[in-house]
Amino acid sequence: LSVIMCLIVTLISCLVIIYSCSYMIEDPHLIRFLSYLKLFSVAMLILVTADNFIQLFVGWEGVGLASFLLISFWFTRLQASKASIQAMLLNRVGDIGLALGIICLFYIFKTTNYQIIFASVSCGNNSELLTIGPFNLNLLDIACIFLFIGAMGKSGQFGLHAWLPEAMNAPTPVSALLHAATMVTAGVFLLARSSLILEFTPTAAACVTIIGAITCIFAGTIGLVQNDLKRIIAYSTCSQLGYMVTTCGASNYAVGIFHLFNHSFFKALLFLSAGALIHGLANEQDIRKYGGLTQ
Repeated sequence: LSVIMCLIVTLISCLVIIYSCSYMIEDPHLIRFLSYLKLFSVAMLILVTADNFIQLFVGWEGVGLASFLLISFWFTRLQASKASIQAMLLNRVGDIGLALGIICLFYIFKTTNYQIIFASVSCGNNSELLTIGPFNLNLLDIACIFLFIGAMGKSGQFGLHAWLPEAMNAPTPVSALLHAATMVTAGVFLLARSSLILEFTPTAAACVTIIGAITCIFAGTIGLVQNDLKRIIAYSTCSQLGYMVTTCGASNYAVGIFHLFNHSFFKALLFLSAGALIHGLANEQDIRKYGGLTQ
């Protein structure tokens, strides 16, 4: 799983940086832009190569910081600043969920190491109960739901999805790297990484499947009536992430990761192609004003 994610992150980051050198050549802050892209790549690699939840959380926060810096790259534009603040606030909600999930797992297993937690769950050491009034809740179920809230924030699932289309105010290479290829797949990676725990928490898995299915239909429907070229592709991303999350909730993790791999490349290419088109049409993004593109 880590090898696949490293391949996606490094290859797409490389292509986007090469593309940016031409696309942003007239921008006076090109060096700052490339520095942010590299910071993002490093944070993403920290996230996917972790062998424990603490290192994953460090990478998770690094990716959030890099995304904030990249979305607000043109900080003199009011919409870009608003979009970056919205992305940061909605991701904070997800990050709090992830942190609470990690705390629950540490309370149950006294460690954050993947291998030890997975071995303990497989042996049946997952019967910690939390009593709230008349309800007895399985603490492992609660931990998995919190982990999924973290995934919802990063992967733009229904409820925490609003930042994803707004992030299109950033330069197009940012859209290709963060919001199509790598960052938004961190949530799906987390679900696949925690698959051995999810298999023992049917309630949490059902929540994952339902939210993923709602996102898939909801985002795809909104995308049908958009006029902004980049927003259409952003809602498409949201919908595709819904497919990935639904398959992970239905225990088909291999299918989810296979689609993640495919989606990363074709959506990055879609964004980069859209960037070339927008560049060639004097930064016009309203598809109603397009015409005669074959010439």
